[in-house]
Amino acid sequence: MSEVSKSVLKAKMLEYLRRVEQTGEELVVTDNGRPVVKVVPIAPRRAASELFADIRGRVVYREDVLAPTTDEWPES
Repeated sequence: MSEVSKSVLKAKMLEYLRRVEQTGEELVVTDNGRPVVKVVPIAPRRAASELFADIRGRVVYREDVLAPTTDEWPES
């Protein structure tokens, strides 16, 4: 994680944003040495089929998952 002051960031904003985009490294912006903002790259969206591909076919249902339930939840 890199750190940069507001004034330096203002002067070289495009350079720092490109660096975050290319490396994926977070950037912390400071004001008088105190962290005030974190710039992070946006993670690409992944399809649900891709996210759960490693468990596909390994999940076992013991009951009908669509059956209505008559159990009541305890009051808290």
